[in-house]
Amino acid sequence: MKGNPILEVRDLQKHFHLGSGKTLKAVDKLNISIASGETFGLVGESGCGKSTAGRTIIRLYEATGGEVLFNGENVHKLRGNKLQEFRRHMQMVFQDPYASLNPRMTVGNIIAEGLDIHGLADGKQRKQRVSELLDAVGLNEEHASRFPHEFSGGQRQRIGIARALAIEPQFIIADEPISALDVSVQAQVVNLFKKLQKERGLTYLFIAHDLAMVKHISDRIGVMYLGKLVEVTTSEELYANPLHPYTQSLLSAIPIPDPEVERTRERIILEGEIPSPLNPPSGCPFRTRCPKAMPECAASMPEFKEVQPGHFTACHLY
Repeated sequence: MKGNPILEVRDLQKHFHLGSGKTLKAVDKLNISIASGETFGLVGESGCGKSTAGRTIIRLYEATGGEVLFNGENVHKLRGNKLQEFRRHMQMVFQDPYASLNPRMTVGNIIAEGLDIHGLADGKQRKQRVSELLDAVGLNEEHASRFPHEFSGGQRQRIGIARALAIEPQFIIADEPISALDVSVQAQVVNLFKKLQKERGLTYLFIAHDLAMVKHISDRIGVMYLGKLVEVTTSEELYANPLHPYTQSLLSAIPIPDPEVERTRERIILEGEIPSPLNPPSGCPFRTRCPKAMPECAASMPEFKEVQPGHFTACHLY
């Protein structure tokens, strides 16, 4: 970890009550600590709860249980001016760069919306700030008078990033920011995130399901399955020495650009369907698909513990 923790998530829960006694545990006792200046990657299959976790951390969703401490303050207890002040310091970049931009507003007004809400700039200063932000994300100041539909997906995501940067946050949650983009554009957007982090000292929670891209940007990575963390370590360690069978199967699916290696390496194919989060299996949630499952996996939930220095996992194998 780089500096002191800027964000601490402790036993965070987000449950959705669906009526007739059914409860969907989208996030179940999540624990994360992110240091200032760090990029923490959160990965897992669709439906594992990673986006819900991001939205609960930034308080787009109210937490069912647990706490989120940002600079030592409990986010879910903030009210009034304190809550507005928190919003200045944490911002979000959304997955769909078209749905997240108001089609009736010009790009200049979209980017300046945060400045208007927080009273940070007006008139000439506002225009200057928008021009600087467009330049920072690789667009031109004349783009300010256009509308979102006039841009490509990659350009729209750059506009979303400029909007998030407008009020100079310390922390950005990027919720699958590249999954809706062409492969040729994805690397450009990831490199833009890295450049902005270096220039502005930003801290990121980078949510994605593309493990190859997450390795490129993250200092540490957490792997989620059915609302729970199953493994956390540095990105180098995760790729060199994945411990949890779920992480091993995810990594085995990444193609390697070397025909000789690709031909000989073992591909771990998971059997069975992902269990419903409405009715998760007893014990370890991954046991119904795990090639190494043992009787004790059904009997009890494995403890999430440090197995090697800085390498945490929740598995009865260790």
